[in-house]
Amino acid sequence: MVVVFDSSPWIFLSKLGLIEQAIGLFDKVFLPSSVEDEIFVRRDEAFDALRKLQTTQRIEVVSAKSSRLVNALGRRLGRGESEAIVIALEKDADVVVLDDHTARSEAMRLGLQVKGTLGIIRRLKELGEFEGDLRELYGRLREIGFRVKEKLFWQIFSE
Repeated sequence: MVVVFDSSPWIFLSKLGLIEQAIGLFDKVFLPSSVEDEIFVRRDEAFDALRKLQTTQRIEVVSAKSSRLVNALGRRLGRGESEAIVIALEKDADVVVLDDHTARSEAMRLGLQVKGTLGIIRRLKELGEFEGDLRELYGRLREIGFRVKEKLFWQIFSE
């Protein structure tokens, strides 16, 4: 499976210590160059994970070929989200990983399969790659700035 990550899921999964397991779900992982730039500015867990995974060649940083489409999407979305969507289209990705509601809606409108941070964690849980307590996970997500309504959180993990 081919996947393209936006910065938000990469950052949150890194902060939770789950990015390597998340990457392991896929055969090929693309990261937009604008997302790499955003992560490199941070110098935190997301930065450390990206540096480590780049040296093992588990991910490929790429730029979108269609700057016109990136710019058109950029009127409503952030640069990283726009580029992630365009790269997913260009690479015929199986999944694009986005958390922003507007970006997710736009990606689905364009025919892309979308997952978010919680969808990735749910898949890891289904595979036994994440065995943590869900109440603790919800609390930790809130601590690191991930915004999700509690009802939606429990709905995602009870399906």
